Amino acid sequence: MKRALAAAAFLALAAPASAWAHATLLQTKPAFAQRVERSPRVVLLRFDQSVEALPNAITVYTSKGHVVSGLTRSTADKRAVTVPVQQLARGGYTVRWRVTSADSHTVSGVFTFGVRHRAPPATEAFGASGPTTTEHIVRWLYFLALALVAGGLGFRLLIVRGPLPPQAERRFYWIAGVGAVGVIEVGIAAFLLRAEDALQLPFGYFLYGDLSPLAKLRFGLAFMAMTLGFALVSALLFLAWLTDRRVLLWPAFLVALGFASGLSLSGHSAVDSGSSWLSELADWLHLSAAALWVGGLVQLAFVVWPLAPELRRQAFLRFSRLATVLIAVLLSAGIYLSVLRLPRLSDLWSAGYGQVLLVKLALVSLALLWGAAHHFIVRPALERGAPLFAGLPRSLIGESAVGIAILLVAAILVESKPPARPATPQVALHAPAP
Repeated sequence: MKRALAAAAFLALAAPASAWAHATLLQTKPAFAQRVERSPRVVLLRFDQSVEALPNAITVYTSKGHVVSGLTRSTADKRAVTVPVQQLARGGYTVRWRVTSADSHTVSGVFTFGVRHRAPPATEAFGASGPTTTEHIVRWLYFLALALVAGGLGFRLLIVRGPLPPQAERRFYWIAGVGAVGVIEVGIAAFLLRAEDALQLPFGYFLYGDLSPLAKLRFGLAFMAMTLGFALVSALLFLAWLTDRRVLLWPAFLVALGFASGLSLSGHSAVDSGSSWLSELADWLHLSAAALWVGGLVQLAFVVWPLAPELRRQAFLRFSRLATVLIAVLLSAGIYLSVLRLPRLSDLWSAGYGQVLLVKLALVSLALLWGAAHHFIVRPALERGAPLFAGLPRSLIGESAVGIAILLVAAILVESKPPARPATPQVALHAPAP
């Protein structure tokens, strides 16, 4: 069975991908996300092959949606098209374009530039609606997959360090493997949803959309890096299972935690006002502690308890000690980030970001009470040699469910915009009267 799976994986990797034949955008003027000091007279797009463009093929919008471009024109080169624009005031602008390539495919895209102003990110181009309920769910699934692989690996290496019964070992690999593959597949879905929102294209056109402006953002770079990183994690997991060498789980665990930092390096903690390396570190610690805690609970409730009864007591006691440290890190980093992102206390109930944070705090408080009962009541009894409580499995599943609910609220929080900081009052300096 293992050999057949290895052969199938090799064939899948060795099979050549079909080449794309449609036109590819090579250059724009102004360039993607460029800040120019003078209003351009025209916007130019150059492709790698000849294209055909209708009069409305290129449209330039202001941040409020006003069209400031004329009719699209082809050039003598046939590989370039231009559109004249009005005299542009200071601000950010969105360019949406659609041309037909030589193979008859319609290629579309969007990019932004700024005139004496920072260019808005492609994800905030005019027409983009922002995060949707679907994106919240996808982000939640991403966090859950990350917890299953990183938390599962951490549990196997730090809590249950010895051999597991065959059925338990198999279930551990299944859960961690689903998490690793889920991070890759759900990450692709999240990127495509963000791209679809930015491009604002029907599905037929979206298949040939130009995603390069998004790939150059922090979000896009993090997506590519994390996809490659978790592909390596998946490979290491597969090899560990195939060869029965648990030592390969250590690099898989370290790579998973390391590449999880891509979320911190591309989110609010990296780009919002007041962000720094300290906020990025706090965000990564917050995320890592949550993943280890939730993923560990899942392993304890669904692997050790039903399939390794002789390890229940030892695994519970060890995980209880680790969970105490994880909760302390989770709370410390979370409080720091909350203070950083909420400039006023009233933002907790007046701003949308603060209201979602309140829900998260309520769930975290419930999880803390649940964990405290395990730590201060169940754990001392087990250390004294008392028999395992009959209701402990249901209690662990309940705590896992609360942890998963926290990940859902965290997914919504990540997609929400923190309230703006109050403007610093300008103090006028008056020269002394003569």
